Amino acid sequence: MTKRLGNQTVAIRSNVSLAAGATIAGKKEGEGPLKKYFDVILEDAEWGEKTWEKTESKMQKEAVNTVINQANCRTSDIQYIFAGDLLNQCIGTSFGIREMQLPFFGLYGACSTMAESISLATMTIDGGFAQRCIAATSSHFCTAERQYRTPLEYGGQRTPTAQWTVTGAGAVLLSSDGSGPYVTHITTGKIVDMGIKDANNMGGAMAPAAIDTLKAHFEDTGRNPDYYDLIVTGDLGQVGSDIVKELMPDMGYDMSLNYNDCGCMIFDMESQDVHAGGSGCGCSAITLAGYLLEQLKTKAINNLLFVATGALLSPTSALQGESIPSIAHAVAISNTMNG
Repeated sequence: MTKRLGNQTVAIRSNVSLAAGATIAGKKEGEGPLKKYFDVILEDAEWGEKTWEKTESKMQKEAVNTVINQANCRTSDIQYIFAGDLLNQCIGTSFGIREMQLPFFGLYGACSTMAESISLATMTIDGGFAQRCIAATSSHFCTAERQYRTPLEYGGQRTPTAQWTVTGAGAVLLSSDGSGPYVTHITTGKIVDMGIKDANNMGGAMAPAAIDTLKAHFEDTGRNPDYYDLIVTGDLGQVGSDIVKELMPDMGYDMSLNYNDCGCMIFDMESQDVHAGGSGCGCSAITLAGYLLEQLKTKAINNLLFVATGALLSPTSALQGESIPSIAHAVAISNTMNG
């Protein structure tokens, strides 16, 4: 039976289960509406470390160890870990897991990394190359601000379209012998660049990539949006998600009743002063590994389309006046296996 559907999608024909999820959240995230779904909530930005970068590495290490324990596994039971972050050379990940001695694929998909890592881990298991893999990622407000914008001490003004980088680390353990929920389809995104250059408008830059991947997923699978109980994008925030809601009906896909964005879900948009919402690798990661996975396991929802979005810029490219290329990867997760 063929696994390839259309141009960008694969159907997962074997049992690949999201056996467990783990979440480490920052203090601000722990004050938001999803706080009860986080395993650990930091008391401050440092978490006992001397630098924010060390804190982020510690968060990712803790998330990976926690998901292994929650799945009743040992570290030696994990064949591969697929993980990455926003920092140069992905040091949040490599420094965090360097002592764990796990076969490691380091990934950079910006804020799409959670969907990218789940996609590759799932295909590795479906291909028979592993039985258990971990997909993980992280971000930290202070490390991202230092790298991508201006030092916090500078006190730069934030525009209304700016988003708040989530301090969080999320990990999921995928297994060939779990009891669900299951990854059923993967739609790999293409790079989309509509010429936006404003690094304070990530939602606007990433929305076209989300739309492109959503359209490809529906065309490749033959499904309509109403097949899913919930469709979530990763971190488009208010600006980007409004663009998605406005433009998808023009393509024949009405998502008005079952669409949301992790960047709008993770914070209280009225009281927490995050401007256009949340962003960062950790935004979609801890929303999926915490809240959304719990909704699937309790059967509150049975079919989820998770579409993590990423802006593929660097500080250098931004300073050189380049536009912001973006990408989105879609992962369909269901309580029912593919036939």
